[in-house]
Amino acid sequence: MTTPDSVAVVDAHYAALYRFALSLAGESAAACDLTQEAFFRWFRQDTELRDPGKVKSWLFTTLYREFLRSRRREGRFPHHELAEVEDELPAVTPPDLEAMDAALVLEALQAVDETFRAPLSLFYLESLSYTRIAELLEIPVGTVMSRLARGRDQLRRELRARLSAEDRKIIPLNAAAR
Repeated sequence: MTTPDSVAVVDAHYAALYRFALSLAGESAAACDLTQEAFFRWFRQDTELRDPGKVKSWLFTTLYREFLRSRRREGRFPHHELAEVEDELPAVTPPDLEAMDAALVLEALQAVDETFRAPLSLFYLESLSYTRIAELLEIPVGTVMSRLARGRDQLRRELRARLSAEDRKIIPLNAAAR
């Protein structure tokens, strides 16, 4: 519940806090989110500030820290519009999907270099996190991510080679039910 003091704080500092957020984020929606988060944290705090005159500096510091935290998160988990990365997505057609079966994928996985096969298996077959894979293989997390990317590329090439091989007849899984 808001008290008259909290309404007065919002009235006194909202515009300046929003302008600061806008200068950091560069867009209105992100500035609104940052401003709202700063006030939310101020309202949520259990204890009163020792010096009520420092509310403004507390709000600005909190907003700035939230901005830095969001930038770090965006760096680790970048957001891309689908249209921007569409050419990077693998081209999989419905016939390819019907033709792939588990045995074919496991066979192709065995052709992938062991260096890349272990992270691929742990990530996709065992659903382990990057961190857990790094611990198990005793390698840095960045190396896990790199090996997964390279392993996916190798696996993709192996699958394409196996699917396009004319000497091998692949029976779609749904054809057996007919």
